[in-house]
Amino acid sequence: MTGESLGLPSVAIMTEKFVSAAELMAQVLGVPGYEFVIIPHPISSANDEALRAAAEKAADECARLLIRTA
Repeated sequence: MTGESLGLPSVAIMTEKFVSAAELMAQVLGVPGYEFVIIPHPISSANDEALRAAAEKAADECARLLIRTA
């Protein structure tokens, strides 16, 4: 949201555990309904394969959000 306020296309990525906090923060910052990319939680105990899969999915979703807002 900060990057976008500076005119920089931006995407927030967080684990599913923080979705409700992110939605609340978006509302407080005046952008209710702000879309962000959600990855599985936790990532600290994920193996390389799981991290790679989450990163690939997140990258695709980031691209979709960035292209849509361009």
